[in-house]
Formats: sequence, structure tokens, C-alpha cells
Amino acid sequence: MSLEVAIEKRMPDFRLAVEFTAAGAPLGLLGPSGSGKTMTLRAIAGLEKPDRGRIALHGRVLFDSERGIDVPARERRIGLLFQNYALFPHMTVAENIAFGLQHLPDAERNRRVAKQLAAAHLGGFASRYPATLSGGEQQRAALARALAIEPAALLLDEPFSALDTHLRGALERQLRETLGSYEGSTLFVSHNMEEAYRVCEDLVVLANGRVAAQGPKEEIFRHPPAMEVARVTGCKNYSRARRLPDGRVEAVDWGCALRVAQKFEKTPEHVAIRAHHVRVFATRKLSGEDSGNIFPCWLAAMAETPFRVTLDLRIGAPGASSADFHVQAEIFKQEWESFRDLPQPWAVELAVERLFLLPD
Repeated sequence: MSLEVAIEKRMPDFRLAVEFTAAGAPLGLLGPSGSGKTMTLRAIAGLEKPDRGRIALHGRVLFDSERGIDVPARERRIGLLFQNYALFPHMTVAENIAFGLQHLPDAERNRRVAKQLAAAHLGGFASRYPATLSGGEQQRAALARALAIEPAALLLDEPFSALDTHLRGALERQLRETLGSYEGSTLFVSHNMEEAYRVCEDLVVLANGRVAAQGPKEEIFRHPPAMEVARVTGCKNYSRARRLPDGRVEAVDWGCALRVAQKFEKTPEHVAIRAHHVRVFATRKLSGEDSGNIFPCWLAAMAETPFRVTLDLRIGAPGASSADFHVQAEIFKQEWESFRDLPQPWAVELAVERLFLLPD
């Protein structure tokens, strides 16, 4: 059971050229706006025609430019959930869910609608119209409609982007539960790396219409293969890098030399570390022969949320302004409160095992 995609399409600003396979667990399609995520979904669903390539679903060819195959969208058995839900405003919830089931006998159509109403916790909403529903209720109705046709593949195009934080969390949990029993192929599009990480086991990262990385999410986050992948997956700290004769790496933009655990398979162009892996201490803490990459630092600026703070830190000397800093650290507020009023310099640790190198 797999979805195989290898397509090309000329776009106004770039050429879309992607190739990947979704099999088993949900596959996340991650990338910045304009990277080709939605166009890829529309091509799979049959709403857009690639210039060339091939799309196959569970062994059934849906599109093949060389063989002249282009199965109409209505015959592809693909459920598509848009970020704006696209419910028909003049139809009730039950009528929306039944929209793709007109070819079925009344008894089977009613059975499927009742099943999806129950699964989406919309039992009391069958006769309601979309305009009377909350955003979360509309999203659940749209997902129920996508699942009612018993699709061989489910394509989710940023399904939570229009919801507030509380609803996003609740509906994401419901989606994970639904996908746990879904036997078809799932492609989950998002620009939110944390959301994609929670929902999917494997990721495909797009950049400028091409696959920049694909594989297990843990590997992509731990060792992104290129700078564009590091940025898409949320890395905020990177510096130009230069090899040193003693085996260390000079972080040119940070003004320090670093020990790294990663091997030099290719010439490193950048060294990077994620903000939540940067540690900050009130004083320089060294023990034993070497505690790692620990340097004096000064606070340039800070920003806070209800539970965490982001610290902009300059290594080696105070900065000239709030914009003059080297790395960002994201820490919990209780850590911040333990040293915020203590004199500077503090100490910042760029842990050996948390640094990663990005090749030229």
C-alpha cells in the first residue's frame, strides 16, 4: 500500500520536480510558503496536470505522461482536506459528507454518513449549515467528508492553519487517532515543523520546488543535510565554519572554536545548533578536564512567552546594540529566573553532541 509520486511542472517562479513514496505511516510534506507543497497535492488529487511524470496509488496508475494516462479527479479515490475546509455553504453537514457518495445506494450512503458523523463527534450537527459551525466543527465536517468516500489516499493541506491554539491541539489529537486506524496512504502538508513532527514518522522537505531532504523525522532534525533544510526545520543559530588543524571547527560569525562530534564527511560550510539545545548558566561551569564548548556571554535582548524565554546572546564581549548578538537560546522560565538578576557575563554552552555541520 503506497503512493508513488515522480512529477515535474513548470511554475511561474520555479520548476516543481519532486519524487517520493508514501507508505504506511503518515508522510509529512514540509516546506516554506511557495515551495510547491500545495501544487504537489493538487497534482496527486487530479486538480492540476503535471507536465510530465508518474503518479501511482497502491499499484494503480493515476497519471503517466509517457503512456497518456490521466485518471479524472473524481475517479482517483483520494480524499483532500483543504486549509479553508471548502464546505458547500448551501448544504447541511450531512449533505456535505454525502457529496461524494451519490453513486451509492441510499442505505450505504446513509450508513457512511452516520459513521462519519459519529467518528467526528458531529451527531447533533447533521442538519446544521457550515455558517452556523465554529472553525473546529467545520474542520471536523470537512475531514468526515474526505473520509466518507473511503479513500485510498488522504491528502491534508495545512488542516489546522485557520484554528486557534486550543482547537489546533484538540483536533490534532483527534486526527492522530483517526489516522491510527486509517489503512490508506496519508500525505500531511504543513509549514509548522512541530505539527508535522507530532503527526508524521517520515518527512519530505521541499525547497524551491525540489526535495531537499526525505527520511525519518528524527534523522532530518538531528542531521539536516543542507542549510535550507535546517532553516525549514526551525534552526535559528548557524555560523560560517572553517576547519582548524587541531580538529576543531571555527565558528567564524560567533568568534569561537568548537569541538564537534560529527565527522567531516564533506567540507563544512556552516556549523549550527538549535535554540532549545543552547544552555545558559549564571557562571562559567567547568568540571574535569574539559566540559565542552562553554564561553562567556552577554545578553543583548530577550523575549518571553507564558512559559519560555528567548535570549539573544553575544559570545566573548558585550554587544553594541540589542541587534548585535550571536546565538539564540530558548529556555524555560524557571531556568531564566534562576540567573536573570545575577551579574554578567554568564556562560553559554554549545554542546558538542548538539552541534551539526552543513556541507558546502
